[in-house]
Amino acid sequence: MRLPEDAIISPEKLKGYLLAPRKRNDKSKWLDQEGYNLENWQTLENDVRNQLLTEDASFLESSAYGDLYEIRGTLKGPAGKGLPVCTVWMAETATKITKFITMYPDKRRRDHETSAV
Repeated sequence: MRLPEDAIISPEKLKGYLLAPRKRNDKSKWLDQEGYNLENWQTLENDVRNQLLTEDASFLESSAYGDLYEIRGTLKGPAGKGLPVCTVWMAETATKITKFITMYPDKRRRDHETSAV
């Protein structure tokens, strides 16, 4: 199933969480490998929207707040290398709005790509 193309990707989620250096669960160094940083956070938003949100989403589970979905794929940014990623989205029950929740390295995809070479 495809999620709505107008799903919300919060700038705060990108700037304050994914691209901000953190002591625990830091994703900024991982995303920097592909050329994403706080100065070009809009590029990350556009790439997630245009490269991942256009792919089929898989249902994960229902929660008290809505249905969770994941989209796995390869995110190609300014560096052009490609990062295997997993993104999580929520279709909220109360508002019917779909929101980006998080992104992390897709180890299954990376292992598969490595073994296929």
